[in-house]
Amino acid sequence: MAARPPIVIVPYDPQWPDEFEALASVLREALGDLALRIDHIGSTSVPGLPAKDVIDIQVTVRNVDDPALETALAGIGYWDFSVREDHVPPGGSDDPQDWLKRLPETPPGQRRTHLHIREEGRANQRYPILFRDYLRAHPEAAEAYARIKKALARLHPHDMDAYYDVKDPVCDLIIQAAEAWERSGQRPTG
Repeated sequence: MAARPPIVIVPYDPQWPDEFEALASVLREALGDLALRIDHIGSTSVPGLPAKDVIDIQVTVRNVDDPALETALAGIGYWDFSVREDHVPPGGSDDPQDWLKRLPETPPGQRRTHLHIREEGRANQRYPILFRDYLRAHPEAAEAYARIKKALARLHPHDMDAYYDVKDPVCDLIIQAAEAWERSGQRPTG
């Protein structure tokens, strides 16, 4: 097995949204009506937030097991459509189906991307959008999150498990604040 590249957090790149749009356009064309929505998620979707230089994309679908998804994505070079489980935050849904997704491998030669395919209405489909929207609306929280990610990358550049062992609980704290923000009615709709 080849060694993983080190974890590196880079400054925000204003080209990330354009890179997402280019990738999303290809996905929209390939998936058609299979994609209910395509969202830029993760740290690269938050203006000003340093991140790993990986564009995270969420494709929301009716059914992650629809064979037409694999066929459509294989047609544009994606491969390895195994089912994965997302991290479950404390207090998250007890239904294991709420945390399943497909995370196919990026086509060779394409910019580094994580394509998360999740079902409409599932807890893991809602989580990254609420998380993103909260960080976009709360730059102080985004800055604190950036500091943690930079420190983790510096302390554990070759240990992805250690990085996520700390990062996931930090995300759990942020999502709790995001949930309260949404319940308060302060989150813009649309």
